[in-house]
Amino acid sequence: QVQLVESGGGSVQAGESLRLSCEVSGDTNTYTFVGWFRQAPGKEREGLATLYPAGGSTSYAAAVKGRFAISLDRAKNTVHLQMNTLKPEDTAMYYCAAKSLGPLTLIAARWDYWGQGTQVTVSS
Repeated sequence: QVQLVESGGGSVQAGESLRLSCEVSGDTNTYTFVGWFRQAPGKEREGLATLYPAGGSTSYAAAVKGRFAISLDRAKNTVHLQMNTLKPEDTAMYYCAAKSLGPLTLIAARWDYWGQGTQVTVSS
């Protein structure tokens, strides 16, 4: 099994930056992809970014492309989400996730392992 623990959320002003972290533990052979999602109150969970650790390839949702970047610290087995030029619309609970097998998708229901989330609040 895979365990994921997020950290790094907080309250910032519009235009500022945050970096989220996700510590991954367990059997690394259990998953193929890692990713970041977010969910605002009353809305469905939204896929933001994915990473294929074996090859290093990444993908992004249109809403965050060019502002957010996903990366992996292999030595610490930690996934990061760098968030720049934050907007009030980015306010949500942010979740780290892992998927055991392909194909790659941003549909949250298709992912297998989840962290507990970290809150990001952006004020204007």
